[in-house]
Amino acid sequence: MKKKDLIIASSNQHKIDEMKAILSSLEFQIESMKEAGVDIEIEETGKTFEENALIKARAIADLTGKIVLADDSGLEVDALDNAPGVYSARYAGEHGNDRANNEKLLEELKDVPFENRKARFCCAIAMVFPEQREIVVRGECEGRIATKYIGNNGFGYDPLFIIPELGKTFAQLKQKEKNQISHRAKALEKLKKVLQDR
Repeated sequence: MKKKDLIIASSNQHKIDEMKAILSSLEFQIESMKEAGVDIEIEETGKTFEENALIKARAIADLTGKIVLADDSGLEVDALDNAPGVYSARYAGEHGNDRANNEKLLEELKDVPFENRKARFCCAIAMVFPEQREIVVRGECEGRIATKYIGNNGFGYDPLFIIPELGKTFAQLKQKEKNQISHRAKALEKLKKVLQDR
């Protein structure tokens, strides 16, 4: 049986690799936007992760006529009224500047004791089909924000995000370990279940 084409609406290679690994058992020929020859900037104007994921997926689906999967994810910190939230990638002003974003987060929390530094990574995934059918799922991973950088793996806020049960940050985990517990992994597993149940 020929696999259906599925485009991942992201230019973030870390995300693409993670998604391809988790969805590898499904009947899809998965490619990134770049591999599909799509090169457009999509303005994320949503107020929630779910809205932003749908904006991206719909835009690429309209353009290509193919099945598209998009995610929007970020960090919510209780002590900051769930900031940075949908602005996680541009928290310090410049989109995708991990170091600046992390430095701002540490500065904002400098007077907050560790027990009050609860946070969660959230990931909303939207899958849009050419026939207008849409699936939206959400995954979350609870943790706390460290007071300094720990670990060298991962990307984004990973060096500051501690998983209390493991006593490690995301940046200390091997990719395979992270793929079992991350917010994106949980959302993708929910998506897999929806797809397998239909």
